[in-house]
Amino acid sequence: MIEVDEVEVTAGDVTLLSPVSVRAPRGAALVVRGRNGAGKSTLLRVLAGARQPSSGTVRIAGAAVAPRDRLFRRRVAVMIGLPPMASDLTVFDHVLLVATTWLDDPRAAAELARRVIAELGLTALGQRFPHELSSGQTQLFGIALVLARPFEVLILDEPEQRLDPEHLEAVIRVLRARCDEGATVVVATHSPALEDGLADHTLWLDAA
Repeated sequence: MIEVDEVEVTAGDVTLLSPVSVRAPRGAALVVRGRNGAGKSTLLRVLAGARQPSSGTVRIAGAAVAPRDRLFRRRVAVMIGLPPMASDLTVFDHVLLVATTWLDDPRAAAELARRVIAELGLTALGQRFPHELSSGQTQLFGIALVLARPFEVLILDEPEQRLDPEHLEAVIRVLRARCDEGATVVVATHSPALEDGLADHTLWLDAA
């Protein structure tokens, strides 16, 4: 599903990502590890089409990365940093809005929204507003927003941030379930627990 061949990213004389090659098949979880500055987030941005590689190639489902292409946008879901949140919409309103944007059937959208919220343990918080959430709850909320849509590839940058071990376990279960359903998941992380619970393949990056 994902093919990365000798991808390098530079900015002037600075190497943001040293040349890297990796494969991730359909239904697998690729975990990207490495020290700060090794290029984990840069690689994810390349996969998401948010940054062009200086050299090398990336293909997803056999096609070039093309963020303006409708099929690519439907195929690839990304969370690099928290998504935008509206102060006057509840947690459930937000998740339902995302699901409704992507699904034509309102009942299917509502079902997906309820499922995602329940999987992440947010059901009791569904009528709260974003500013009423703790930092860990906000992180789970952000993950719920990116899960509330169809995708074949899911890209997450450090989803473990601000999560206690119990909630991290819930996130691992949810991501593993998406792999079992056929999605390819790419996660950059500093968490050995997330790697141990999720990874089918691990890519270690060295700082430039």
